[in-house]
Amino acid sequence: MAGSAAGRVLGDRTAGLFLAAVVVSGFGSSAMSLAAGIWVKSLTGSDSLAALALFTVWLPVLFGPVLGALADRLPRKPLLVWSNIVMALLLTTLTAVDSAGRVWILFAVLVVYGTSSVLMDSAESALVAGAVDARLLGDFNGLRMMANEGMKLVAPLTGAALFTRFGGASVALLDAASFALAAGLYGLLRVRGADPSAAGDGAGGWTAGVRQVWGSPVLRPLVFAGSVTMLCAGLNGATLYAVVDRTLGHSPAYAGVLSVAQGVGSVAVGLLAGPLLRRLPERVFTAAGIALFGAAVGLRAVPYDAVALPACGLIGAGLPCVLIAAMTAVQRETPDALLGRTAATAGTLMFAPNAVALALGAGLVAVVDVQVLLPLVGAVALAAAVVLVTGRRGRPTGAPAGPLPSSAEA
Repeated sequence: MAGSAAGRVLGDRTAGLFLAAVVVSGFGSSAMSLAAGIWVKSLTGSDSLAALALFTVWLPVLFGPVLGALADRLPRKPLLVWSNIVMALLLTTLTAVDSAGRVWILFAVLVVYGTSSVLMDSAESALVAGAVDARLLGDFNGLRMMANEGMKLVAPLTGAALFTRFGGASVALLDAASFALAAGLYGLLRVRGADPSAAGDGAGGWTAGVRQVWGSPVLRPLVFAGSVTMLCAGLNGATLYAVVDRTLGHSPAYAGVLSVAQGVGSVAVGLLAGPLLRRLPERVFTAAGIALFGAAVGLRAVPYDAVALPACGLIGAGLPCVLIAAMTAVQRETPDALLGRTAATAGTLMFAPNAVALALGAGLVAVVDVQVLLPLVGAVALAAAVVLVTGRRGRPTGAPAGPLPSSAEA
């Protein structure tokens, strides 16, 4: 692997530290994301409040352009370090949540949790763009996706086991430890480049990220395709338990098996994304992933485990393609002074539809048979893939011509 592009990414000190921080913080966050809903449910008995816990973390995504502007105004490395430290300290306050009357503390922390995630993602995207060779950004983003999804295979089980044995406070402390360790890893980064805070707001305020995405013939179609795909992903996700129960005839616990299959697909595409992005036009790579996702969503309506498990694996392989391609394009196409805002804006435009669709899908599942709904959702995704690959093309954003360097400079 030492001679491969992925090996060059992993062999680079700065990229390695970024990925290590992603693994560490991703483990804690994945464990906490599951435990938060269980915690609220166990204390209040309310399914609605348990669902609200997840939405609370998603809510700050809607304010991505504003939070991205803040990330562009502040020195990025200190922002990453101190955001992780603050979250580590804040999570320790959850040891006080021991009754329904104190659940508000958990919700308050989750709002800050989601806000810090948007801030840190914006700062991290900007730092990565300057630290990783442009020809290796696809490999880095693929490995980052692989690390995130890999943690989702093991961390929720760890969080559930800790919650069952020791209660929610133990999961909060585990997450706090992961934030503290991530702060240490970010502190070891050696970064170069101008301090973005010196540029002030001269680059156009918080709306500059919106204008950058909308005005770019490269970014606009990729982000739009990502928005449609994540809308479909939210509708697909809302059908999970209906598919498990009504279509496959299993207990709710079988959802974990399907989730693992999807995670395996995402881990696999994380390894392949970089090489594929160098060999295929960015729109072709993205459209192929969306088409694979759409076809697999339709297959989930088939009432056989032998079809459902591979279909979930294909969903896991296809869905990340548009996210990896869009973020790589943002990092390549955006001036450094606008990177935080543009990354956060792209994140808002792509992930906000997912949150809306989760709520919409919950209502649709009650009135529309999933064996009708899923093929329709899959068809919308396939249509998005066709529009993307046949639409007007902007300037190519593939890797620059020439051989890869012998090592990634950081």
